[in-house]
Parts: sequence; structure tokens; C-alpha cells
Amino acid sequence: MSAQQMLLFSPDFQHPPSPPNGTTESPSFEVPEQEYEDPFCVPGKPSVVQFADITSAAFKIRDGIVRTPCMKSHLSELTGMEIFLKKDFLQFTGSFKERGASYALMKLTTEQKSAGVISASLGNHAQALSYHGQRLKIPVTVIMPIVAPIMKIQSCRNLGANVVVQGRNMKEAKLIAMKLAKERSLVYINGYDHPDIIAGQGTIGLEVVDEVPNIDAIVVPVGGAGLIAGVALAVKTLNPHIKVIGVESERCASFSKAVENGGPVMLDIESTLADGLAVPMVGYNAFATAAPLVDRTVVDKRRMDSYCNLAVGRVGKMRRRRSRSCWTGSDFSRTVRRTKRKASRIITVRR
Repeated sequence: MSAQQMLLFSPDFQHPPSPPNGTTESPSFEVPEQEYEDPFCVPGKPSVVQFADITSAAFKIRDGIVRTPCMKSHLSELTGMEIFLKKDFLQFTGSFKERGASYALMKLTTEQKSAGVISASLGNHAQALSYHGQRLKIPVTVIMPIVAPIMKIQSCRNLGANVVVQGRNMKEAKLIAMKLAKERSLVYINGYDHPDIIAGQGTIGLEVVDEVPNIDAIVVPVGGAGLIAGVALAVKTLNPHIKVIGVESERCASFSKAVENGGPVMLDIESTLADGLAVPMVGYNAFATAAPLVDRTVVDKRRMDSYCNLAVGRVGKMRRRRSRSCWTGSDFSRTVRRTKRKASRIITVRR
């Protein structure tokens, strides 16, 4: 390879009704003081996802998601190496989250499908569940905190989901969702740590390796670590020599802190331009799956936020969601500099 080439209940339960289109009223639920355990994400007993789970997901979701292109970027000219972008923002709802959501819904039993599912989300996971729930005729309830974007709240309603806007933040929204899941025997689907979610996201890795030959490295944005866990497992299984590099904001470096701590640890996060990556603690299953496979994590500096948007907006020729740009700053400021001598074909996963 030349030196100039480098590379995410009970059947009688009535779901809380959504208000008519154009309104913002929601059923009111108190934030519970008690925390409820998610049976799929248990502290101290993580489920490590297997490669067979990812291949199963790829087969099951193939007719419901878009096989997005992995294209050479104009950024290649700025870095002196080949940069390819896996453009998963081309999914129907604009996010890779559809892969895991589709697979998790398809894995439900007949009884669970009839009862429906519930989750807490700021938007992307909620939209993915809403869209595929509608497609598969599975009732979906999403608890969205009051800070969730209005457009995403309305999008979930338009997609047929029962939307409850409650909770000052994601922590409170999740407490409400977990309480309803327990009381109504709903399946709670964690947006980044449910094993089926991780397996679904891993299908990106299968596609990337199939589409681009001679990959040297793959750069993946990290929030709750579900995307990088699935992608790393797929990529490393198919080609152990490919480097997997995670990128996260220094204002919410939950994966790096988990590596230092030897396991997930709760952080007090700060606001960040890359809001889609602002998860205060990585998932137990995601960390157990990803930790042995990720070669390095780069923490993106605050000062790069504005540069990210400028670089992606002017060079990438498309408007991106803010969390998609986090890798760009690190790619310019650190990742490229450190890997250029050893590798020259990079894949970056675009959320």
C-alpha cells in the first residue's frame, strides 16, 4: 500500500396518547425516586455482543434500512491521504440509529410486539424506533425530556409514536420510561446499550469493509459507545489489522474515563456543540464489547467545535448534524498527525 492512502406489556395497556399534531401537551408523570433496573443492561453483568449477532442483524434488517454509500471525501486533499465518509445520515430519519432500532424491534416475541416498546431519547433513537415501529406495526412510546428539539418531538408524533415530553433531562426521562416499562410490562430499549442495538449498529462495519478495500483505520464518534462497540467488533473480526479510533468531546469524555476507571463511570457533563455525543456514562454492554477492540480514543477539544462546522460545511458540501462533526476536529488536529506515517486510508462514520 502506498504512503498516500487511510481509512457506528400487558395486552390491555393503553399507551399514553400523543396530542394532536401541532400541539405540545403531553400526559404528565411524576419523576420516580426509585430507580428501576434494565434487565438488558445490568451493572456487573455485561453482555458481550458476538460477531454472529451482527451478521444476524445484517440479514434481518436488510429490507428495512438503507445501505448507505462510503465515499471518498474532499477532505482527502487537505490531509494528504484518502478519507472516506460512511454517510449513514442518509437513513430515512437521518441517523444510523435506525439499524439497531430495526433489529431490536424485529427480535421481539409476538407478545412483546403486540404490547409495544418504550424508551427515553432526545431525538435520534426516538425517531428510529418511531419509524420502524410504524413500519413493523409495533406500538412505540417515547419519553422525551423538555430539552428535546421540537422538530424531533413532532417527527416522532408524525411517525405514529406515543410521545410524552417529560423530565428536565435524559436522566429524569429515563426514570419515567423505566417506571412505565416496569408497571406495564413494556420492553425498554436502551438507545446505545441494548445488545440488539449494538449488533444492529455493527452492520455499518460489515458494509464499510465490504465497500472499501485496504482500510488502515476507522474513526468513530463516541457517545454511549453502542456505535463504536458494534463497528469495532465487526471490523476487527473481519480484519484485525484495521485500527479503530474513537472520538469524543472533552466536555463529555465518558468512554475515556471508563477506560481509566476500568468500567463505566458517571460524569458531570458540560454542554457541547456535539450534543448527540453528550452521554454521561457509557453503556455496560457497549463498554465490555468495545474496550478490548478500540485501539485509541481521541478527546476533541472545545476550541475545535467551530472549526468542525466550518470544515464540514464548506468542504463536505452538506449540512451536518452537530454530533457528526466531532470527528472532523480530531481528524485534523490529532488523528491524522499521529497516524499519517503508518496509515493512509481512513474511514469516518458520519452519524
